[in-house]
Amino acid sequence: MNPVPYSSASPVSTAPLRVGIAGLGTVGAGVVRVLTTNADLIAARAGRPVVVTAVSARDRSRARGIDVSDLRWHDDPAALAADPDVDVVVELIGGAEGAARRLVESALECRRPVVTANKALIAVHGGALAAQAERAGVALAFEAAVAGGIPVIKALREGLAADRLLRIGGILNGTCNYILTAMRETGRDFATVLAEAQALGYAEADPSTDVDGIDAAHKLAILAALAFGRPVEFESVFVEGIRGVGAIDISFASELGYRIKLLGIARRTEDGVETRVHPCLVPVGAPIAQVDGVFNAVVAEGEFVGRLMLEGRGAGAGPTATAVVADLIDIARGSLVPAWGASSESLSRLTSVPMTQCRGDYYLRLTVHDQPGVIAEITAVLRDCGVSLKSMLQHGEGRGVSAGTVPIVLVTHETQESAMREAVSRIGALPVVTERPTMIRIEAG
Repeated sequence: MNPVPYSSASPVSTAPLRVGIAGLGTVGAGVVRVLTTNADLIAARAGRPVVVTAVSARDRSRARGIDVSDLRWHDDPAALAADPDVDVVVELIGGAEGAARRLVESALECRRPVVTANKALIAVHGGALAAQAERAGVALAFEAAVAGGIPVIKALREGLAADRLLRIGGILNGTCNYILTAMRETGRDFATVLAEAQALGYAEADPSTDVDGIDAAHKLAILAALAFGRPVEFESVFVEGIRGVGAIDISFASELGYRIKLLGIARRTEDGVETRVHPCLVPVGAPIAQVDGVFNAVVAEGEFVGRLMLEGRGAGAGPTATAVVADLIDIARGSLVPAWGASSESLSRLTSVPMTQCRGDYYLRLTVHDQPGVIAEITAVLRDCGVSLKSMLQHGEGRGVSAGTVPIVLVTHETQESAMREAVSRIGALPVVTERPTMIRIEAG
């Protein structure tokens, strides 16, 4: 019997895929550069040339290191959606609202595929945009929105499509990872290292989105939706940044055998799905504890595949532009995978677990008056709140605290977040405690 040759009901065109790019900053210029430099390689892998035909940016005169003189220029980004010489729109403006949202909605309304690196837009409006893309029968692709050049979206949506994932997360913000790494290596405080990161271009002039955990929370919301097959729920993510982590905490963590990392953690439990971003103590021997500097790492755990870790640069022109072009290659080949791996109607409705119900071990640092009876008062509060103490570190004066006071570090057994918060509140109100307590959660990595 002769085999039946493969055929497609909708054969893919071999004509060039014409791309319109909105936003010619670092990533936008990088996309143009990758498409130009690797044109032959990309055409071979896409089955057709992929060329930029139109762009939109705020300043035509700005030097970007790329030649845009032959490209159609639109002052209004939304005009790309209706440009007859554009087959696919690339949105690199950024932000959850405004021009970025209008452009993406307009492009989908015009039945144009969209590629975006905009994690805020996808985290906040990804559910509605995915449904709109499905109705239009076009792709909404966002590989570059999470972890730069690490192909985590494709890994979750395609490579791990057959497995039930139990956990996803990791180091999702290179700025925070750089700051915490530099604090550990130099012993300097947060403010000093942040200023250095800004001078080096690793942190923005206004670093709030990074250091307060918002950027990582956007990415975690996307990963959780893909991993657990449910609608994206950014508003359900608990967020705590790294401003409260002191050099003294990093020193104590090292003494206890840990490193401090800002982690995004999404976990399936019997009660639903936990999604949280906060500093964590992780064992120094854990693979994720070895990921330093501006690097990102994503850890996934499935029932059948076990534990996987992907590591690489999470930002920058090269890595992010490469991820954008990978999505363009998929579109050029005619690939049409639902944005969330399944149709909007078939997504689950797993409950979001409040942070107060999460359980784990805790690190608690206190600054107290150096006098008898202090430990007894503190342990009495822990007992009354149902918190079991695992270990304690106590040093004399001179370890980053004022005269007449000493730092104490307590490590707890597993307890519920609500109980720990109550204990911290009560301990902080004790007259013997001179500063606001510092609480950091402990993860196995």
